[in-house]
Amino acid sequence: MRILKDILYKVTINAVVGSTGISVNKIEFDSRKIEINDVFVAISGTLTDGHKFIEKAIKDGANTVVCETLPEKLIDGVTYIEVENSNQALAYMAANFYEHPSENLKLVGVTGTNGKTTVTSLLYQLFKKAGYKVGLLSTVKIMVDNTTYKATHTTPDSLTINKYLELMNDEGVEFCFMEASSHGIHQSRTEGLKFTGGIFTNLSHDHLDYHETFAEYRDVKKSFFDGLPKDAFAFSNMDDKNGLVMLQNTLAKKYTYALKNYADFRAQILENEFSGLLLKLNESELWTRLIGSFNAYNVLAIYGAAELLGLEKDEILRLISELENVSGRFQYFISEEKITTIVDYAHTPDALKNVLETINSIRTKNEELITVVGCGGDRDKTKRPKMAHIASALSNKVIFTSDNPRSENPETIIEDMEKGVEPQNFKKTLSITNRRQAIKTACQMAEAKDIILIAGKGHETYQEIKGERFDFDDYRIVQDFLKQLQK
Repeated sequence: MRILKDILYKVTINAVVGSTGISVNKIEFDSRKIEINDVFVAISGTLTDGHKFIEKAIKDGANTVVCETLPEKLIDGVTYIEVENSNQALAYMAANFYEHPSENLKLVGVTGTNGKTTVTSLLYQLFKKAGYKVGLLSTVKIMVDNTTYKATHTTPDSLTINKYLELMNDEGVEFCFMEASSHGIHQSRTEGLKFTGGIFTNLSHDHLDYHETFAEYRDVKKSFFDGLPKDAFAFSNMDDKNGLVMLQNTLAKKYTYALKNYADFRAQILENEFSGLLLKLNESELWTRLIGSFNAYNVLAIYGAAELLGLEKDEILRLISELENVSGRFQYFISEEKITTIVDYAHTPDALKNVLETINSIRTKNEELITVVGCGGDRDKTKRPKMAHIASALSNKVIFTSDNPRSENPETIIEDMEKGVEPQNFKKTLSITNRRQAIKTACQMAEAKDIILIAGKGHETYQEIKGERFDFDDYRIVQDFLKQLQK
């Protein structure tokens, strides 16, 4: 139990009705989870408005309501706190409730359109190999040292973040690496946390269904760095045109990395093969099993961050050479028929372009590159034709298919994609709505030495259709089909 006034520290309050000296059990923003003496935080979400469930929350036992607009009918014995921003209030209250667990470890946030999962996951791997207890908050999973928990969002809600950070404190975790998505930053989920550092990967077309304009999307990312404290570091990619923008107003110590421009940490690609990359990193040579120029940036980011966090240079180089690729990120295998298959999460135009250009820079051109790709439903529609344009321009054959159609008609999504295909590339394309059938067709089309890229879902082990999630693992499915063809 906590005293209400103690968990309201730093919350911007407009009005209070009732006592703040009462004891509260826990904080909830989902009215379905309310129990006796809980605090209910009413949040105006994109799909539902928590203010509609205030009465239900009180009936179920809430003794405190935090909201942006006080209800017309106030119940005796219930404390009402009117706040400026419910999301922000929840973040500070969660940090207060769990006694600021982020202050007891070194928390590093990674933001950008692409690379967040790879950078956080590789930093987790690296520091584990260095002998530390480490935490991870990522799209793929949540790790509390050696214990794995399921992830549901790129950046979890404030309560979940602080709950897991408290678990990390209990386990003696020293470092935690966290993805900071634009949604999470905009919805104040990172408020109330003490960051030791922030890393900017890159910025390209994504989430414009949510942010409306690219400038807003950029400025939300920038606000994360604006909020870093003086004793933190801000580490930014100088080859991205927004790299300097991220550093403009930050109080943190500024550091940069790049392949092309002058920076504190620089790298040059010496060799780029399906087996890995040979890099010249500052003055040292490094071999890594990671593949492609986009991963050269990721390696730079983790090398620089590890050094800024106190690891020795030689140890960092050794550990990077031992790192394994992240699930669903340029994850590849070669079948007995010598067909190379790559499964990648690329679900933005820039990410898809990076993956296809990487494949084309490595391949001999004596083989066919067959790409299977779709776009998500109920998401930014403007990127659909761009994705199709890139896939058809940079592949020998393309199969347009379903990704996670969600509530949309998958055929409509594919029609939106097809609008981006230039006339000379139409003959390369094929549309198959059923993703399983699309993957099977790609396997049947492929011959020895050909390359199949299955893009968009990567690590995901489900497909979301009409509100239901069905088991679906691109990597496992393509392996099964290629094995069947060998018989």
